[in-house]
Amino acid sequence: MMQRQTVRVSVEVRSGAARFRIGVQAHSLREALSVVGGKYPHGVVRVVFPAEPAGIFVGGPARMVGSGRASPKAA
Repeated sequence: MMQRQTVRVSVEVRSGAARFRIGVQAHSLREALSVVGGKYPHGVVRVVFPAEPAGIFVGGPARMVGSGRASPKAA
């Protein structure tokens, strides 16, 4: 059985004065944004580029792989 390839990227979340990054593993960039957006529905989410090409494609299921620390919004 062939395993579906997934991507691993960092996603930045901005919510009010907080800004933090979360590592996400998903089947596509769109799914990665959807997973994080569902967790933080009032935040603005975006993929952090540049993503490292050597480490972007991984095997396994979609999941959040880490969490970032909140930081004050830069002026």
